[in-house]
Amino acid sequence: MQDKITIAILGASGYTGAELIRLLLAHPHARIALLTGDSQAGKPIGEVYPHLAAKGLPDLVSLEQAQYAGIDLVFCCLPHGTTQTVIAGLPAHVRIIDLSADFRLADPKQYAAWYGHAHQALALQKEAVYGLSEIARAAIAKARLVANPGCYPTCALLPLIPLLKSHVIRGEGIVIDAKSGVSGAGRAARQANLFTEIDGGVSAYGIAAHRHTPEIEQALALAAGSEVALTFTPHLMPMSRGMLATIYVQLAEKNTADDLRKLLLAAYAKEPFVHILPQGIAPATQQVRGTNDCVMNVFADRIPGRAIIVSAIDNLVKGASGQAVQNMNLMFGFEETIGLQLTSLFP
Repeated sequence: MQDKITIAILGASGYTGAELIRLLLAHPHARIALLTGDSQAGKPIGEVYPHLAAKGLPDLVSLEQAQYAGIDLVFCCLPHGTTQTVIAGLPAHVRIIDLSADFRLADPKQYAAWYGHAHQALALQKEAVYGLSEIARAAIAKARLVANPGCYPTCALLPLIPLLKSHVIRGEGIVIDAKSGVSGAGRAARQANLFTEIDGGVSAYGIAAHRHTPEIEQALALAAGSEVALTFTPHLMPMSRGMLATIYVQLAEKNTADDLRKLLLAAYAKEPFVHILPQGIAPATQQVRGTNDCVMNVFADRIPGRAIIVSAIDNLVKGASGQAVQNMNLMFGFEETIGLQLTSLFP
Protein backbone atom coordinates (compact mmCIF):
# COMPACT_ATOMS: atom_id res chain seq x y z
CA MET A 1 0.00 0.00 0.00
CA GLN A 2 1.28 3.44 -0.95
CA ASP A 3 1.54 5.95 1.88
CA LYS A 4 0.61 8.84 -0.41
CA ILE A 5 -0.98 8.95 -3.85
CA THR A 6 -0.77 11.83 -6.29
CA ILE A 7 -4.09 12.90 -7.77
CA ALA A 8 -5.42 14.76 -10.80
CA ILE A 9 -8.98 16.08 -10.99
CA LEU A 10 -10.25 16.75 -14.51
CA GLY A 11 -13.18 19.16 -14.51
CA ALA A 12 -12.33 20.54 -11.08
CA SER A 13 -14.36 23.73 -11.58
CA GLY A 14 -17.70 21.87 -11.36
CA TYR A 15 -19.55 20.95 -8.18
CA THR A 16 -18.32 17.35 -8.04
CA GLY A 17 -14.76 18.55 -8.61
CA ALA A 18 -15.02 21.09 -5.80
CA GLU A 19 -16.53 18.46 -3.49
CA LEU A 20 -13.67 16.08 -4.30
CA ILE A 21 -11.18 18.77 -3.36
CA ARG A 22 -12.98 19.40 -0.06
CA LEU A 23 -12.87 15.71 0.85
CA LEU A 24 -9.32 15.04 -0.37
CA LEU A 25 -7.87 17.97 1.56
CA ALA A 26 -8.75 16.05 4.73
CA HIS A 27 -7.39 12.73 3.42
CA PRO A 28 -3.97 11.88 4.89
CA HIS A 29 -2.93 9.75 1.91
CA ALA A 30 -3.95 12.15 -0.89
CA ARG A 31 -1.96 14.88 -2.62
CA ILE A 32 -3.71 16.95 -5.29
CA ALA A 33 -1.19 17.82 -8.01
CA LEU A 34 -3.30 18.68 -11.06
CA LEU A 35 -6.62 20.48 -11.54
CA THR A 36 -8.17 21.11 -14.95
CA GLY A 37 -11.05 23.38 -15.90
CA ASP A 38 -11.08 24.53 -19.49
CA SER A 39 -13.47 27.45 -18.97
CA GLN A 40 -11.46 28.67 -15.96
CA ALA A 41 -7.94 27.74 -17.10
CA GLY A 42 -5.20 29.93 -15.68
CA LYS A 43 -7.13 30.91 -12.58
CA PRO A 44 -6.36 29.90 -9.00
CA ILE A 45 -9.05 27.52 -7.71
CA GLY A 46 -9.73 30.04 -4.94
CA GLU A 47 -10.92 32.52 -7.56
CA VAL A 48 -13.53 30.02 -8.74
CA TYR A 49 -14.37 28.70 -5.27
CA PRO A 50 -13.33 31.19 -2.55
CA HIS A 51 -13.71 28.55 0.19
CA LEU A 52 -10.82 26.65 -1.40
CA ALA A 53 -8.40 29.59 -1.38
CA ALA A 54 -5.17 29.42 0.66
CA LYS A 55 -5.15 25.60 0.60
CA GLY A 56 -1.92 25.23 -1.37
CA LEU A 57 -3.71 23.89 -4.44
CA PRO A 58 -2.40 24.12 -8.00
CA ASP A 59 -3.97 26.59 -10.44
CA LEU A 60 -6.47 25.35 -12.98
CA VAL A 61 -5.11 24.40 -16.39
CA SER A 62 -6.74 23.28 -19.63
CA LEU A 63 -6.97 19.61 -20.56
CA GLU A 64 -4.44 20.23 -23.33
CA GLN A 65 -1.93 21.54 -20.78
CA ALA A 66 -2.36 18.62 -18.37
CA GLN A 67 0.74 16.52 -17.65
CA TYR A 68 0.36 13.10 -16.03
CA ALA A 69 3.93 12.21 -15.05
CA GLY A 70 3.87 11.12 -11.42
CA ILE A 71 0.05 10.98 -11.28
CA ASP A 72 -1.33 7.83 -9.64
CA LEU A 73 -5.07 8.46 -9.92
CA VAL A 74 -7.29 10.58 -12.14
CA PHE A 75 -10.77 11.62 -11.06
CA CYS A 76 -12.68 12.52 -14.21
CA CYS A 77 -15.53 14.99 -13.60
CA LEU A 78 -16.15 15.94 -17.21
CA PRO A 79 -19.57 15.95 -18.94
CA HIS A 80 -20.72 12.68 -20.52
CA GLY A 81 -19.83 12.34 -24.16
CA THR A 82 -16.44 14.03 -23.74
CA THR A 83 -14.99 11.65 -21.18
CA GLN A 84 -14.47 8.58 -23.38
CA THR A 85 -11.82 10.06 -25.65
CA VAL A 86 -10.11 11.87 -22.77
CA ILE A 87 -9.80 8.69 -20.71
CA ALA A 88 -8.71 6.68 -23.75
CA GLY A 89 -5.82 9.13 -24.13
CA LEU A 90 -4.57 8.84 -20.54
CA PRO A 91 -1.25 7.03 -19.96
CA ALA A 92 -1.45 3.38 -18.97
CA HIS A 93 0.12 3.88 -15.55
CA VAL A 94 -2.75 5.96 -14.11
CA ARG A 95 -5.85 4.52 -12.49
CA ILE A 96 -9.15 6.26 -13.15
CA ILE A 97 -12.42 6.97 -11.40
CA ASP A 98 -14.93 8.41 -13.86
CA LEU A 99 -17.82 10.39 -12.37
CA SER A 100 -19.60 10.83 -15.71
CA ALA A 101 -22.06 8.34 -17.21
CA ASP A 102 -19.73 7.31 -20.02
CA PHE A 103 -18.66 3.91 -18.69
CA ARG A 104 -21.64 2.89 -16.55
CA LEU A 105 -23.64 1.00 -19.18
CA ALA A 106 -22.09 -2.34 -20.16
CA ASP A 107 -24.00 -2.61 -23.46
CA PRO A 108 -22.68 -0.13 -26.08
CA LYS A 109 -25.96 -0.33 -28.00
CA GLN A 110 -27.88 0.74 -24.92
CA TYR A 111 -25.44 3.59 -24.39
CA ALA A 112 -25.95 4.77 -27.97
CA ALA A 113 -29.75 4.55 -27.62
CA TRP A 114 -29.87 6.61 -24.41
CA TYR A 115 -27.05 9.08 -25.08
CA GLY A 116 -27.52 9.65 -28.80
CA HIS A 117 -24.09 8.66 -30.10
CA ALA A 118 -21.87 5.62 -30.40
CA HIS A 119 -19.46 4.81 -27.58
CA GLN A 120 -15.96 6.04 -28.45
CA ALA A 121 -13.89 3.75 -26.18
CA LEU A 122 -15.26 0.23 -26.48
CA ALA A 123 -12.09 -1.50 -25.28
CA LEU A 124 -12.10 0.55 -22.09
CA GLN A 125 -15.81 -0.07 -21.59
CA LYS A 126 -15.13 -3.79 -21.37
CA GLU A 127 -12.69 -3.32 -18.45
CA ALA A 128 -14.71 -0.70 -16.55
CA VAL A 129 -16.07 -1.77 -13.15
CA TYR A 130 -19.39 -0.32 -11.98
CA GLY A 131 -18.32 1.19 -8.66
CA LEU A 132 -21.21 0.81 -6.24
CA SER A 133 -18.83 0.49 -3.30
CA GLU A 134 -20.81 -1.74 -0.94
CA ILE A 135 -21.74 -4.17 -3.73
CA ALA A 136 -18.54 -4.45 -5.80
CA ARG A 137 -15.63 -4.09 -3.35
CA ALA A 138 -13.46 -6.92 -4.69
CA ALA A 139 -13.75 -5.84 -8.33
CA ILE A 140 -13.17 -2.16 -7.47
CA ALA A 141 -9.99 -2.99 -5.57
CA LYS A 142 -8.44 -4.59 -8.70
CA ALA A 143 -9.79 -2.17 -11.31
CA ARG A 144 -7.90 0.33 -13.38
CA LEU A 145 -11.10 2.11 -14.46
CA VAL A 146 -14.07 2.53 -12.13
CA ALA A 147 -17.37 3.95 -13.38
CA ASN A 148 -18.69 5.86 -10.38
CA PRO A 149 -22.48 5.34 -10.12
CA GLY A 150 -24.98 8.13 -10.63
CA CYS A 151 -26.66 9.78 -7.65
CA TYR A 152 -30.20 8.52 -8.33
CA PRO A 153 -28.97 4.96 -8.96
CA THR A 154 -26.95 4.95 -5.73
CA CYS A 155 -29.95 6.09 -3.69
CA ALA A 156 -32.21 3.43 -5.24
CA LEU A 157 -29.82 0.50 -5.70
CA LEU A 158 -28.50 0.31 -2.15
CA PRO A 159 -31.90 -0.71 -0.74
CA LEU A 160 -33.12 -2.66 -3.77
CA ILE A 161 -30.15 -4.90 -4.64
CA PRO A 162 -30.16 -7.00 -1.42
CA LEU A 163 -33.93 -7.41 -1.66
CA LEU A 164 -33.88 -8.60 -5.26
CA LYS A 165 -30.91 -10.89 -4.63
CA SER A 166 -32.88 -12.58 -1.86
CA HIS A 167 -36.06 -12.69 -3.98
CA VAL A 168 -38.20 -11.15 -1.23
CA ILE A 169 -39.60 -8.59 -3.69
CA ARG A 170 -40.72 -8.96 -7.28
CA GLY A 171 -38.76 -7.61 -10.20
CA GLU A 172 -41.86 -6.14 -11.82
CA GLY A 173 -43.90 -3.18 -10.66
CA ILE A 174 -41.05 -1.26 -9.01
CA VAL A 175 -41.72 2.49 -8.88
CA ILE A 176 -38.99 4.96 -7.90
CA ASP A 177 -40.14 8.49 -7.09
CA ALA A 178 -37.00 10.54 -6.40
CA LYS A 179 -36.15 14.13 -5.49
CA SER A 180 -32.83 15.94 -5.83
CA GLY A 181 -31.28 19.27 -4.91
CA VAL A 182 -30.39 21.66 -7.73
CA SER A 183 -26.64 20.95 -7.50
CA GLY A 184 -27.41 17.69 -9.31
CA ALA A 185 -27.99 19.73 -12.46
CA GLY A 186 -24.41 21.04 -12.43
CA ARG A 187 -22.90 24.51 -12.17
CA ALA A 188 -23.47 25.75 -15.71
CA ALA A 189 -25.73 28.79 -15.88
CA ARG A 190 -29.23 27.74 -16.95
CA GLN A 191 -32.43 29.74 -16.69
CA ALA A 192 -34.33 26.76 -15.27
CA ASN A 193 -31.91 26.61 -12.33
CA LEU A 194 -32.09 30.27 -11.32
CA PHE A 195 -33.27 30.93 -7.76
CA THR A 196 -36.39 32.71 -8.95
CA GLU A 197 -37.25 29.79 -11.23
CA ILE A 198 -36.97 27.04 -8.61
CA ASP A 199 -37.74 28.72 -5.29
CA GLY A 200 -41.06 27.64 -3.79
CA GLY A 201 -41.71 24.95 -6.36
CA VAL A 202 -41.15 21.28 -7.18
CA SER A 203 -40.97 19.98 -10.75
CA ALA A 204 -40.66 16.58 -12.40
CA TYR A 205 -38.25 16.18 -15.30
CA GLY A 206 -36.96 13.45 -17.60
CA ILE A 207 -40.33 11.74 -17.24
CA ALA A 208 -40.12 8.17 -18.60
CA ALA A 209 -36.84 9.14 -20.28
CA HIS A 210 -34.20 9.88 -17.64
CA ARG A 211 -30.79 8.45 -18.51
CA HIS A 212 -30.30 6.93 -15.06
CA THR A 213 -33.13 4.48 -15.82
CA PRO A 214 -31.04 1.95 -17.80
CA GLU A 215 -28.25 2.23 -15.23
CA ILE A 216 -30.65 1.26 -12.44
CA GLU A 217 -32.27 -1.52 -14.48
CA GLN A 218 -28.86 -2.95 -15.44
CA ALA A 219 -27.76 -3.32 -11.80
CA LEU A 220 -31.13 -4.66 -10.66
CA ALA A 221 -31.20 -7.26 -13.44
CA LEU A 222 -27.81 -8.56 -12.27
CA ALA A 223 -29.14 -8.79 -8.72
CA ALA A 224 -32.41 -10.46 -9.70
CA GLY A 225 -30.95 -12.79 -12.31
CA SER A 226 -33.57 -11.64 -14.83
CA GLU A 227 -34.67 -8.50 -16.63
CA VAL A 228 -36.17 -5.73 -14.48
CA ALA A 229 -38.34 -2.95 -15.90
CA LEU A 230 -39.26 -0.10 -13.59
CA THR A 231 -40.88 3.31 -13.48
CA PHE A 232 -38.50 6.09 -12.48
CA THR A 233 -39.42 9.76 -12.16
CA PRO A 234 -36.96 12.35 -10.82
CA HIS A 235 -37.96 15.72 -9.37
CA LEU A 236 -36.05 18.95 -8.79
CA MET A 237 -36.33 20.43 -5.30
CA PRO A 238 -35.60 24.01 -4.20
CA MET A 239 -32.53 23.07 -2.13
CA SER A 240 -28.83 23.06 -2.94
CA ARG A 241 -28.06 19.40 -2.14
CA GLY A 242 -29.70 16.21 -0.95
CA MET A 243 -31.61 13.31 -2.51
CA LEU A 244 -34.54 11.23 -1.36
CA ALA A 245 -36.08 8.22 -3.12
CA THR A 246 -39.47 6.77 -2.25
CA ILE A 247 -39.61 3.28 -3.74
CA TYR A 248 -42.77 1.17 -4.12
CA VAL A 249 -42.31 -2.60 -4.42
CA GLN A 250 -44.42 -5.75 -4.63
CA LEU A 251 -43.69 -8.37 -1.99
CA ALA A 252 -42.81 -11.88 -3.13
CA GLU A 253 -44.54 -14.92 -1.64
CA LYS A 254 -45.60 -14.31 1.99
CA ASN A 255 -42.94 -11.76 2.85
CA THR A 256 -43.84 -8.68 4.86
CA ALA A 257 -42.39 -5.18 5.09
CA ASP A 258 -40.81 -6.22 8.38
CA ASP A 259 -39.07 -9.12 6.61
CA LEU A 260 -37.59 -6.65 4.13
CA ARG A 261 -36.37 -4.41 6.93
CA LYS A 262 -34.75 -7.33 8.77
CA LEU A 263 -33.01 -8.43 5.59
CA LEU A 264 -31.58 -4.94 5.03
CA LEU A 265 -30.45 -4.78 8.66
CA ALA A 266 -28.55 -8.03 8.17
CA ALA A 267 -27.14 -7.04 4.76
CA TYR A 268 -25.73 -3.74 6.00
CA ALA A 269 -24.98 -4.59 9.64
CA LYS A 270 -21.22 -4.05 9.22
CA GLU A 271 -21.35 -1.21 6.69
CA PRO A 272 -19.90 2.12 7.84
CA PHE A 273 -21.99 4.28 5.51
CA VAL A 274 -25.34 2.49 5.09
CA HIS A 275 -27.78 2.71 7.98
CA ILE A 276 -31.29 1.34 8.50
CA LEU A 277 -33.14 3.71 10.80
CA PRO A 278 -35.15 2.62 13.86
CA GLN A 279 -38.60 1.19 13.21
CA GLY A 280 -41.04 3.83 11.99
CA ILE A 281 -38.48 6.61 11.45
CA ALA A 282 -38.56 8.09 7.94
CA PRO A 283 -35.26 9.08 6.27
CA ALA A 284 -34.79 12.77 5.47
CA THR A 285 -32.12 14.63 3.53
CA GLN A 286 -31.18 16.65 6.63
CA GLN A 287 -29.87 13.43 8.21
CA VAL A 288 -27.16 12.97 5.55
CA ARG A 289 -26.28 16.51 4.41
CA GLY A 290 -22.55 16.74 3.74
CA THR A 291 -21.91 13.06 4.56
CA ASN A 292 -21.15 9.84 2.70
CA ASP A 293 -24.05 8.10 4.45
CA CYS A 294 -27.15 6.46 3.03
CA VAL A 295 -30.07 6.13 5.44
CA MET A 296 -33.09 3.98 4.64
CA ASN A 297 -36.16 2.34 6.11
CA VAL A 298 -39.07 0.11 5.09
CA PHE A 299 -42.78 0.69 5.68
CA ALA A 300 -45.86 -1.44 5.08
CA ASP A 301 -48.17 -0.07 2.39
CA ARG A 302 -51.88 0.12 3.18
CA ILE A 303 -52.34 -2.06 0.07
CA PRO A 304 -51.69 -5.73 0.92
CA GLY A 305 -48.69 -7.27 -0.79
CA ARG A 306 -46.78 -4.00 -1.19
CA ALA A 307 -44.11 -2.12 0.75
CA ILE A 308 -42.61 1.37 0.66
CA ILE A 309 -38.86 1.93 0.97
CA VAL A 310 -37.43 5.39 1.64
CA SER A 311 -33.74 6.13 1.05
CA ALA A 312 -31.75 9.37 1.43
CA ILE A 313 -28.23 10.46 0.47
CA ASP A 314 -26.31 13.65 -0.23
CA ASN A 315 -26.23 13.73 -4.03
CA LEU A 316 -22.78 15.38 -4.11
CA VAL A 317 -21.17 13.07 -1.54
CA LYS A 318 -22.49 9.48 -1.48
CA GLY A 319 -24.09 10.23 -4.85
CA ALA A 320 -20.84 11.42 -6.44
CA SER A 321 -17.57 12.62 -4.89
CA GLY A 322 -17.81 10.81 -1.55
CA GLN A 323 -18.40 7.46 -3.20
CA ALA A 324 -15.52 8.27 -5.55
CA VAL A 325 -13.19 8.75 -2.55
CA GLN A 326 -14.58 5.56 -1.01
CA ASN A 327 -13.67 3.77 -4.26
CA MET A 328 -10.23 5.37 -4.22
CA ASN A 329 -9.67 3.94 -0.74
CA LEU A 330 -10.65 0.49 -2.00
CA MET A 331 -8.41 0.74 -5.07
CA PHE A 332 -5.31 1.72 -3.12
CA GLY A 333 -5.79 -0.43 -0.03
CA PHE A 334 -6.59 2.38 2.39
CA GLU A 335 -9.09 2.03 5.21
CA GLU A 336 -12.43 2.53 3.46
CA THR A 337 -13.65 5.26 5.80
CA ILE A 338 -10.57 7.51 5.65
CA GLY A 339 -11.50 11.05 4.66
CA LEU A 340 -15.21 10.23 4.90
CA GLN A 341 -15.92 10.11 8.64
CA LEU A 342 -18.32 13.02 8.43
CA THR A 343 -21.24 14.07 10.60
CA SER A 344 -24.29 15.61 8.98
CA LEU A 345 -24.47 19.41 8.86
CA PHE A 346 -27.51 20.49 10.85
CA PRO A 347 -29.28 22.83 10.61
